[in-house]
Amino acid sequence: MHKHTVMVCDHIHESGLKLLESQPDINYINAADLPKDELLNVIDQADVAITRSSTEVNEAFLQAAKNLKALVRAGVGVDNVDMDGCSKRGIIVMNVPTANTIAAVELTMAHMLSCMRAFPYAHNDLKLNRIWKREKWYGYELKEKKLGIIGFGNIGSRVGKRAKAFEMDIVTYDPYIDPSKATDLGIEYTTDFDDILACDIITIHTPKTPETIGMIGEKEIEKMKEGVVLINCARGGLYDEEALYKGLKSGKIRFAGIDVFVKEPATDHPLLELDNVTVTPHLGANTHESQYKIATQAAQQALDAARGISYPNALNLPIRENEIPEYVKPYLELMQKIGFLAAQANKGAIRSIKVSTEGEIGEFVDSLVTFGTVGALKDSLGEMINYVNADFVAKERGIEIQKERLPSAGAYKNKITLRLTTEKEVTEISGTIFNDDVQRIVSINGFTLDIEPKGRMILFKNTDVPGVIGDVGQILARHNVNISDFRLGRDRKKGLALAVILVDNDVSEEVLKELDALEASVYVKYVIL
Repeated sequence: MHKHTVMVCDHIHESGLKLLESQPDINYINAADLPKDELLNVIDQADVAITRSSTEVNEAFLQAAKNLKALVRAGVGVDNVDMDGCSKRGIIVMNVPTANTIAAVELTMAHMLSCMRAFPYAHNDLKLNRIWKREKWYGYELKEKKLGIIGFGNIGSRVGKRAKAFEMDIVTYDPYIDPSKATDLGIEYTTDFDDILACDIITIHTPKTPETIGMIGEKEIEKMKEGVVLINCARGGLYDEEALYKGLKSGKIRFAGIDVFVKEPATDHPLLELDNVTVTPHLGANTHESQYKIATQAAQQALDAARGISYPNALNLPIRENEIPEYVKPYLELMQKIGFLAAQANKGAIRSIKVSTEGEIGEFVDSLVTFGTVGALKDSLGEMINYVNADFVAKERGIEIQKERLPSAGAYKNKITLRLTTEKEVTEISGTIFNDDVQRIVSINGFTLDIEPKGRMILFKNTDVPGVIGDVGQILARHNVNISDFRLGRDRKKGLALAVILVDNDVSEEVLKELDALEASVYVKYVIL
């Protein structure tokens, strides 16, 4: 009997090891204690590898792992995995995204209570300094305090449920959920971020994406009430750490509970110098229960992958050269970019995603739907969305997925279109491929254009009157924003135009507000591909 080899590269709970050991068709190798340079000498034996954060799945690892078919990251984050390198080699990458949910929720509550009662400092004063001074440690109660929850997914929603048991007043901000997910729990839902900034306690539970990195910075802290308490048990960098330090130092932030940092290990971090911070060394998943679940789920995923049964929570989609024609691959990539662009341009809780095809590309409409859905949800979910769970996540969020095949593409051999409907508006974007691999967006909301889907873009819709282009150019020049390309689509019947302005620099909110203040402006949106 042929045996598949599963290699465990980092330490996991023994429950996972026992599951692997018990399989008669699996050759199990525990290489967790090997130095990482020696691991490279044996990884070529593995059909499937299980890693954690200690193993860098980089170019050296991948070159050595000549027979690797699949990789299981025992945890959520895949920052240590070269995803592109794995995809190019046909290695399927999976993670274990939900096993640590309760552990992260309860750690959040622990930090919240510790901050409100200064628990670690009172504990140290008595245990380490042997000082009994009760009057020094007056704290605050959670009851009737206003809790702001940023991100109301698996973890944020469960934090909300537990906070209700403490009789807290709760409000959540998450533009990517149906408000009823919060209101059905008796929790206030807001679309105004300032409502969160007005809370007594703020906790953040979002994925780490370009949109969420540094989403709480100096400006946001200035708007907060004096003595606010901030919690971050999600991802390092969601709070601007320099602004957080200044706020804690000044007393504007009374206390902060921090489990995650931008750079870890954070043994010399300035926050450790302050006496109004509770810190833990990234313990969000560190419970016996969650480690048991992570190990057993990772082991089962490795077994399924080794046997070719399934690839649960796959983060990349293996495209076998002999199964998908070469001309289809650029369309799949383009569809994902279109979905990502549409979601940035049309922010809000998604109601439906419709993918239409024109021409022979319609034979692959199912794959295009998957790629478009991943792209549309990537803006809000980051690494949590993948090609395997896209359909499930869409259904869970009440998103209707539609597809349509049309025989003719008019002026084009093939054309693909994604129509994204949120509670706010509808965005429709079409694209095609020229010369086998040249990707182009050819229309946005009915405006005919020719755009390479790449880089920073300002979408500026305006009434089609003289002087608008000059006004736009002056504003961008005044803020040292360089224009690399300017594409214009016009609707003469309606007297409207849509400019897609590609720029070399990041565009600030101030610039966008100035553009939107122009008399001719209908809307201004900023997207990055």
